[in-house]
Amino acid sequence: MATKLLLIDDDARLTTMVGDYLRANGHEVDVAGSLALGRERLAQGQYDALVLDLMLPDGDGLDLTRFLRGDPRFKRLPLLMLTARGEPLDRVLGLEMGADDYLAKPFEARELLARIKALLRRSQPEPASAELLRFGRLEIDLGARQARISGKACDLTGHQFDLLVVLAQGAGRVLSRDQIMDALKGHPVDAFDRSIDVHVSRIRACIEDDPKCPKRVLTARGLGYVFARKQDADQ
Repeated sequence: MATKLLLIDDDARLTTMVGDYLRANGHEVDVAGSLALGRERLAQGQYDALVLDLMLPDGDGLDLTRFLRGDPRFKRLPLLMLTARGEPLDRVLGLEMGADDYLAKPFEARELLARIKALLRRSQPEPASAELLRFGRLEIDLGARQARISGKACDLTGHQFDLLVVLAQGAGRVLSRDQIMDALKGHPVDAFDRSIDVHVSRIRACIEDDPKCPKRVLTARGLGYVFARKQDADQ
């Protein structure tokens, strides 16, 4: 899906050239030649990034930047500032006001495109790590081999941690004791010198620390155990 950009600049020749170049490279581009029109566009549409000139006929781009960073709707909108004023102080002011990047005129359209791409990449949320399972307040860090409740490490043995991982990775499904033992093959022979039930009891004591919270590891009578899938069970 094409990203949608808003370019606020009163230089018609520049906006035509830059707009055409960005569109040719897969972006949708709206153009506004004044702060007033730019505000209207922002209020009416949803944009992935804003390219803003510092000097406009009806005001200063810094004022709009200050407004955007104070409004929850636009606080995280990626913003690249354009200006013919290339003094270091101007760049510092723009960045301190909340601009994410700064490009002085004249510039190469290719550089602008590269900077926009970098802004868009940085604005994307980090993907959840394949080695981190999250269930409300509970985090199971496979890489660190550690379970945490609200950031505090749980006191589990290695065997109990592995059992917790088996249950969590099968969240929502009833696992029999045989299935659990099968999933844990390759562990030392004394891994379950006590019963699975005892280990589950210890796991519960660690991850279900608040009696007001719904239970996480449930017993399916005569069948085995099921790990509650509901994401807010620990909240």
